Amino acid sequence: MNVEAFRIVGGKKIAGELTVDGSKNAALPIFIATLIEKGTYILNNVPDLRDIRTLVQLLESLGLEIERMEKNSYKIKNNGLKSLTASYELVKKMRASFLVMGPMLAHCGEAKVSLPGGCAIGSRPVDLHLKGFEALGVKINISHGYVEGKVEDLKGTRVVFDFPSVGATENVIMLAVKANGKTVIENAAREPEIDDLCNFLNKMGAKISGIGTGRLEIEGVERLVPCEYSIIPDRIVAGTFIVASLMFDGAITVKGVVREHIESFISKLEEMGAVFEIKGELLSTKTKLSELKPVRAITRPHPGFPTDLQSPMMTLMALVKGTSEIKETIFENRFMHVPELNRMGANITIDANIAIIDGVDNFSSAEVMASDLRAGASLILAGLLAEGETIVNRIYHVDRGYENLEEKLRAIGANIERIKVEI
Repeated sequence: MNVEAFRIVGGKKIAGELTVDGSKNAALPIFIATLIEKGTYILNNVPDLRDIRTLVQLLESLGLEIERMEKNSYKIKNNGLKSLTASYELVKKMRASFLVMGPMLAHCGEAKVSLPGGCAIGSRPVDLHLKGFEALGVKINISHGYVEGKVEDLKGTRVVFDFPSVGATENVIMLAVKANGKTVIENAAREPEIDDLCNFLNKMGAKISGIGTGRLEIEGVERLVPCEYSIIPDRIVAGTFIVASLMFDGAITVKGVVREHIESFISKLEEMGAVFEIKGELLSTKTKLSELKPVRAITRPHPGFPTDLQSPMMTLMALVKGTSEIKETIFENRFMHVPELNRMGANITIDANIAIIDGVDNFSSAEVMASDLRAGASLILAGLLAEGETIVNRIYHVDRGYENLEEKLRAIGANIERIKVEI
């Protein structure tokens, strides 16, 4: 069978501007939120990604009419749901698909959703989602791999999460906006993508306060009004491009950076010695790679250091003289890229959930495999600097989160192409 890979001839001079596209993790729940209310929506700054295309299939299977108007704009018509079942065939491709449950319950009082799939980066159960639903009055039944929910009287209540789960927070928000009375979510996730979902819903007439904090208050409303909305830039793509900028001594500028969305990440880079200049949404690096020094980083829920930037950060740390450390506290399997980076000449050892990184002069080219979305990005970054030809396999992971990555990199001088390989 043929699958796609990237062939990269590294060690080439790269210089120019990389533009950050719309946020995948903001666009997905906002698309899904159009299930809540009938009407026509326009969504702008939507990234052209595999996950978006997968979600469009799922939403169309439920009855929405979706038209791609321009490259990054979509028209979504909700004329009422024709199906209340989100099938395993579609949900298994992407964990975010489980988010359809809250809006379907809000719209119709009933939903049947397959238990989800997604990247193999550790256990991410949906128990917090279900706990929130039950608190609002939903009766839950799990059988044959599906979660069935029904609710007759959706009542606002207090929901306290054991962990600030992004998905559970989003799902409960989308249900609570149509509940009778006030819902308070304690220990809510605080990611910018959740803020974007809340701002979208508020533009539709929802009454959500406490946005950006761990305590959200939601006054239920009887009806929302569809609207036009523009998605925020993708902070993880921005962070990946900033790492590339540092690896190439500041020859790359990054357009579409919102510093407050990745404050902890940029602060950690500044702790390494990086100096940035941000004018509007354009970031320039004023530091050479050789000037950076080792640091310790710990991944935490937002506003802490983002787990999604752990892999690109490790690629950068591998080139910094001295010993750096990353402690991963979010996902237990998120060091699967380490053996692949070591194949490329990195010197990284793992001790439980801590990666110890001893800096090397450069990577060496090799054939490697992307184990997940962000791991794929970290290997591509390494391949751009390594002398010789690097092959990165399983790039379908990368296509889930980076829009036209090879085209963007080629435009600034990288020697990278998409090829077919036999497996």
